[in-house]
Amino acid sequence: MIIDATNLIIGRVSAYAAKQALLGNSIHIVNCEKAVITGKRESIFAFYRERRERGYIYKGPFMSRMPDRIMKRVIRGMLPYKKERGKLALKKVKCYLGVPKEILEKKSETLKEAHISKMKNVKYITIGELANHLGK
Repeated sequence: MIIDATNLIIGRVSAYAAKQALLGNSIHIVNCEKAVITGKRESIFAFYRERRERGYIYKGPFMSRMPDRIMKRVIRGMLPYKKERGKLALKKVKCYLGVPKEILEKKSETLKEAHISKMKNVKYITIGELANHLGK
Protein backbone atom coordinates (compact mmCIF):
# COMPACT_ATOMS: atom_id res chain seq x y z
CA MET A 1 0.00 0.00 0.00
CA ILE A 2 1.35 3.44 -0.95
CA ILE A 3 0.15 6.48 0.99
CA ASP A 4 0.75 10.05 -0.18
CA ALA A 5 1.25 12.12 2.99
CA THR A 6 0.69 15.51 1.36
CA ASN A 7 -1.48 17.64 3.70
CA LEU A 8 -2.19 14.68 6.00
CA ILE A 9 -1.91 14.87 9.79
CA ILE A 10 1.16 12.95 10.91
CA GLY A 11 -0.45 11.29 13.93
CA ARG A 12 -3.43 9.93 12.05
CA VAL A 13 -1.32 8.65 9.16
CA SER A 14 1.09 7.03 11.61
CA ALA A 15 -1.68 5.30 13.54
CA TYR A 16 -3.13 3.91 10.32
CA ALA A 17 0.29 2.79 9.06
CA ALA A 18 1.15 1.12 12.38
CA LYS A 19 -2.13 -0.78 12.42
CA GLN A 20 -1.71 -1.98 8.84
CA ALA A 21 1.90 -3.02 9.51
CA LEU A 22 0.82 -5.07 12.53
CA LEU A 23 -1.71 -6.80 10.28
CA GLY A 24 1.15 -7.77 7.96
CA ASN A 25 0.72 -5.26 5.13
CA SER A 26 3.66 -3.47 3.56
CA ILE A 27 3.33 0.32 3.82
CA HIS A 28 5.17 2.94 1.75
CA ILE A 29 4.65 6.58 2.75
CA VAL A 30 5.74 9.15 0.15
CA ASN A 31 6.08 12.95 0.41
CA CYS A 32 6.78 12.81 4.15
CA GLU A 33 8.09 16.38 4.14
CA LYS A 34 4.58 17.61 3.22
CA ALA A 35 2.79 15.94 6.15
CA VAL A 36 1.58 18.35 8.83
CA ILE A 37 1.76 18.62 12.61
CA THR A 38 -1.14 20.51 14.18
CA GLY A 39 -0.61 23.06 16.92
CA LYS A 40 1.14 26.34 17.56
CA ARG A 41 4.37 26.80 15.67
CA GLU A 42 6.38 27.92 18.73
CA SER A 43 5.21 25.06 20.95
CA ILE A 44 6.02 22.43 18.28
CA PHE A 45 9.51 23.90 17.77
CA ALA A 46 10.09 24.00 21.55
CA PHE A 47 8.95 20.39 21.99
CA TYR A 48 11.24 18.99 19.29
CA ARG A 49 14.18 21.21 20.32
CA GLU A 50 13.88 19.93 23.89
CA ARG A 51 13.75 16.33 22.67
CA ARG A 52 16.88 16.83 20.56
CA GLU A 53 18.83 18.38 23.43
CA ARG A 54 17.80 15.74 25.98
CA GLY A 55 20.29 13.07 26.97
CA TYR A 56 23.94 12.52 26.31
CA ILE A 57 25.50 12.86 22.86
CA TYR A 58 26.96 9.33 22.77
CA LYS A 59 24.16 7.50 24.56
CA GLY A 60 20.96 9.05 23.30
CA PRO A 61 18.04 9.26 23.01
CA PHE A 62 18.67 10.09 19.38
CA MET A 63 16.23 12.25 17.44
CA SER A 64 16.65 12.69 13.71
CA ARG A 65 16.25 15.96 11.83
CA MET A 66 15.18 14.49 8.49
CA PRO A 67 11.43 14.54 7.64
CA ASP A 68 11.20 10.89 6.60
CA ARG A 69 12.96 9.74 9.75
CA ILE A 70 10.78 11.95 11.95
CA MET A 71 7.74 10.22 10.41
CA LYS A 72 9.24 6.76 10.94
CA ARG A 73 10.00 7.63 14.57
CA VAL A 74 6.36 8.65 15.16
CA ILE A 75 5.21 5.34 13.65
CA ARG A 76 7.70 3.47 15.82
CA GLY A 77 6.14 5.10 18.88
CA MET A 78 2.81 3.52 17.95
CA LEU A 79 4.25 0.01 17.68
CA PRO A 80 5.49 -2.40 20.34
CA TYR A 81 8.95 -2.08 18.76
CA LYS A 82 10.78 -3.90 21.55
CA LYS A 83 8.82 -7.08 20.91
CA GLU A 84 9.27 -9.38 17.92
CA ARG A 85 5.97 -8.58 16.22
CA GLY A 86 6.65 -4.85 16.55
CA LYS A 87 10.14 -5.22 15.04
CA LEU A 88 8.70 -7.14 12.09
CA ALA A 89 5.95 -4.55 11.64
CA LEU A 90 8.44 -1.66 11.68
CA LYS A 91 10.46 -3.33 8.92
CA LYS A 92 7.33 -3.31 6.72
CA VAL A 93 7.04 0.51 6.93
CA LYS A 94 9.09 2.63 4.51
CA CYS A 95 9.07 6.44 4.49
CA TYR A 96 10.39 8.54 1.60
CA LEU A 97 11.17 12.15 0.79
CA GLY A 98 9.30 12.88 -2.42
CA VAL A 99 8.36 9.94 -4.63
CA PRO A 100 11.10 7.40 -5.54
CA LYS A 101 11.43 6.07 -9.09
CA GLU A 102 10.32 2.55 -8.16
CA ILE A 103 7.00 3.81 -6.80
CA LEU A 104 6.42 6.62 -9.32
CA GLU A 105 4.31 4.50 -11.70
CA LYS A 106 2.25 2.83 -8.97
CA LYS A 107 -1.01 4.28 -7.73
CA SER A 108 -0.85 6.04 -4.37
CA GLU A 109 -3.82 6.72 -2.15
CA THR A 110 -4.62 9.32 0.48
CA LEU A 111 -6.52 9.03 3.74
CA LYS A 112 -9.58 11.26 3.75
CA GLU A 113 -10.02 10.98 7.52
CA ALA A 114 -6.45 12.25 8.07
CA HIS A 115 -6.64 15.29 5.76
CA ILE A 116 -5.95 18.71 7.28
CA SER A 117 -9.26 20.08 5.98
CA LYS A 118 -11.06 17.91 8.60
CA MET A 119 -9.51 19.97 11.42
CA LYS A 120 -11.14 23.06 12.83
CA ASN A 121 -7.73 24.21 14.03
CA VAL A 122 -5.93 26.05 11.24
CA LYS A 123 -2.59 26.21 13.09
CA TYR A 124 -0.12 23.71 11.71
CA ILE A 125 3.35 23.33 10.24
CA THR A 126 4.78 20.81 7.80
CA ILE A 127 7.45 18.32 8.79
CA GLY A 128 9.70 19.95 6.20
CA GLU A 129 9.47 23.29 8.06
CA LEU A 130 10.25 21.51 11.33
CA ALA A 131 13.27 19.80 9.78
CA ASN A 132 14.57 23.11 8.44
CA HIS A 133 14.16 24.68 11.88
CA LEU A 134 16.02 21.80 13.56
CA GLY A 135 18.83 22.09 11.02
CA LYS A 136 18.22 19.45 8.36
